[in-house]
Amino acid sequence: MAIFFGTLVMELEVTDGRTLKDKRHVVKGLLDRIRGRFNVSAAEVEQLNTARFATLAVAAVANDRGFVHEMLAKVMNLVESEPRVVVLDFDTEVS
Repeated sequence: MAIFFGTLVMELEVTDGRTLKDKRHVVKGLLDRIRGRFNVSAAEVEQLNTARFATLAVAAVANDRGFVHEMLAKVMNLVESEPRVVVLDFDTEVS
């Protein structure tokens, strides 16, 4: 049986991020929605002390490569639909 592991790393600008508290409110809500809707691991991994920028990482595991790609694409769509953030860059890998 094959097991596939995928990661999605996104660099975001938090447009409502005037303070760290503002940013954390937006990021926490986004991470909670990602985890709850897609049953993946997700965390803020870089730029923790900047009010306007965040780097999020998402990890997914499944026995079907296409399913992992599809799940990460749906996560990306959810993030892009959040009006309080702008996706500056992202990288997806599945192995």
